Amino acid sequence: MNLSVRILGLDPGLRRTGWGVIECAGNRLSYIACGVVVTNDKHALALRLAALHEGLVAVIALHAPHEAAVEETFVNADPRAALKLGQARGIVLLVPAKAGLPVAEYAPNLVKKSIVGAGRAEKVQIRKMIAVLLPKATPESEDAADALAIAITHAHHRSAPALRFAVGGGR
Repeated sequence: MNLSVRILGLDPGLRRTGWGVIECAGNRLSYIACGVVVTNDKHALALRLAALHEGLVAVIALHAPHEAAVEETFVNADPRAALKLGQARGIVLLVPAKAGLPVAEYAPNLVKKSIVGAGRAEKVQIRKMIAVLLPKATPESEDAADALAIAITHAHHRSAPALRFAVGGGR
């Protein structure tokens, strides 16, 4: 008997943080929901981070995931932008951790390779594969589609012994 696991995928961003929830039962994946937490560019950074926090807390409360997966960010050439993204990413890591969820992180190239089969896949290819892997999913943005891709990647890699140890399951 396979127990199902609900996975929250998160694509961090200060302006738009994508989220996607899937259920994994053995090799079977089911779409639950997806969307984007949007912050207002005109607000102060602290208010934007608070809005991101509140939005993610609401997503977790509504969809009750068991595990979370977050995409690692690449280094940005603009130090100010990188710092702001890092602060948003901190919120994205903090919220599920504070909710008691194990949180895994995946490099963008691994997500692309897991979904499309190539680490240099384009966003259009990812969206097409999301439609194949999760036919009921209708992400309205690239951020939501990316979050679903991250959740699927976690579903494929979550049983790896090194990953279990890294997210606290090996203690």
